[in-house]
Amino acid sequence: MKVLITDKINEAAVNIVSKVAEVDNLPTMDEDKLIEIIGQYDALLVRSQTKVTAKIIEAAKNMKIIGRAGVGVDNIDLDAATKKGIIVVNSPDGNTNAAAEHTIAMMMAMNRNIPVADASVKQGLWERSKFTGVEVFGKTLGIIGFGKIGQHVGQVALALGMKLVVFDPYATKEYVEKFGGKYIEHLDDFWPIPDFITVHTPKTKETTSLINTNTINRMKKGVRLINCARGGIIDEKALCEALESGQVASCAIDVYEDEKNIQNCPLIKFGKNVVLTPHLGASTDEAQINVALDVANQVKEVLSGGDAASAVNIPSLKPQKLEPVKDYMPIAESISKIASQILEGNLRGIEIEVKGTLANIDVSPLEVAVLKGVLSSNLVGVNYVNAPFIAKQRGINISTKKSEQSTDYIGSITVKLQGDKDCVEVQGALIAQNVARIVKLNDYITSIEPDKYMLLVPHKNQPNMIAQVAVVLGNDNVNISKMQVAQKQNSSDDVSLMIINTDDKVDKETLLKIDNIKDIHGSKFIGL
Repeated sequence: MKVLITDKINEAAVNIVSKVAEVDNLPTMDEDKLIEIIGQYDALLVRSQTKVTAKIIEAAKNMKIIGRAGVGVDNIDLDAATKKGIIVVNSPDGNTNAAAEHTIAMMMAMNRNIPVADASVKQGLWERSKFTGVEVFGKTLGIIGFGKIGQHVGQVALALGMKLVVFDPYATKEYVEKFGGKYIEHLDDFWPIPDFITVHTPKTKETTSLINTNTINRMKKGVRLINCARGGIIDEKALCEALESGQVASCAIDVYEDEKNIQNCPLIKFGKNVVLTPHLGASTDEAQINVALDVANQVKEVLSGGDAASAVNIPSLKPQKLEPVKDYMPIAESISKIASQILEGNLRGIEIEVKGTLANIDVSPLEVAVLKGVLSSNLVGVNYVNAPFIAKQRGINISTKKSEQSTDYIGSITVKLQGDKDCVEVQGALIAQNVARIVKLNDYITSIEPDKYMLLVPHKNQPNMIAQVAVVLGNDNVNISKMQVAQKQNSSDDVSLMIINTDDKVDKETLLKIDNIKDIHGSKFIGL
């Protein structure tokens, strides 16, 4: 495998990735040059200088992961990467402390007029009354984007005696309240509340000019704004007009719409009510090393067959959403693969039902796991990144129902696949902490561990059936590792289901021999 590192990334990243792949550490290059060489690489590491465009991604035939040593990924075409199934990771934690500390520093500098007061004293002046500030104690801080940085800022703000309101479509009410904040579900309801607003989101189509003339006019008069996230989230022209009118009392800005031509920024004409710094949020010695190490370790993990910790193009798998359901992710994917391989004909829709502890939490990550399981049984290259996109592209609808009905398990998830010929239903559950089992296959009640190779054999419930199947498998050198016979609940039907875990694949010839046994029909080999 080969990895390309461009831009100036700490040498520690090279040392980590080189343990699993050949590494080329090259200077920043333009689109055409990158297109020429990108096809040979399995991974790409960049900072903000390299623009990873759709054309580059299209030429990246072997690419598995793109890593951005930093928080923002606006220099990477996420849509193109997602469609191609390429994981895009960043380092949301590497510069968390640096960015959060800078945000708080900017807020305090703005409130207490520190930059202009400093300049005044250095001119030999003593203008105390000119620089009277405002306190943050008792004021409300509004945070847009409640990732690691937003959380850190919120914790410090609470320690300063501030109140906290949060808007983040990927956070839950319970998660925000755990931090001591008030969760605002709709952005329209957010704007009138805060005395201070700070943004901590990536720059996307949805967040570009998120703060504009319209939204500023909905805010409390005299609001104070901080942006240490990404330039362009605040419309600079609209902000200038609001500063002039007094709708915005002051602002502290670290990022800009056009940082290469900062002399054209309209904010530089303002005096003491505007604090400006040159994109210093992550500019600490510690942060530069941390982001390189973080991304390099994720690339190493993915290339070694593991999972990325901070994939930005899988919003439903953000850590705060994944944590409550992470133990159910493997069983959700497994039962979906089983259901998909049992289903006859074309898939028309997917229904999910969750019970027990799952009924009271956000289960959207499980929907992604289900989609991956269903689609990967028939398609190559499906992963957590592109599964929702592929499903949408193919018109596959997925619906989720939560039931508070009592259950024998800690929590359970049922996947029902509706096809044009039949319907298949498979249920999985945790029977103990971290102990997952398949507990229902259509109408058959069971409790079997998901395994790499599984054989499903419907048969008449009579003597010698298991022995006949075992003989066929033994003669074809297929070892049985586990076996269970399942029956239908509350049914007089004399058909049972053998569920056999094997150490090897069961080929079509062996499956045909089993089906030729009298009173056996419709055997299925399942590969997980």
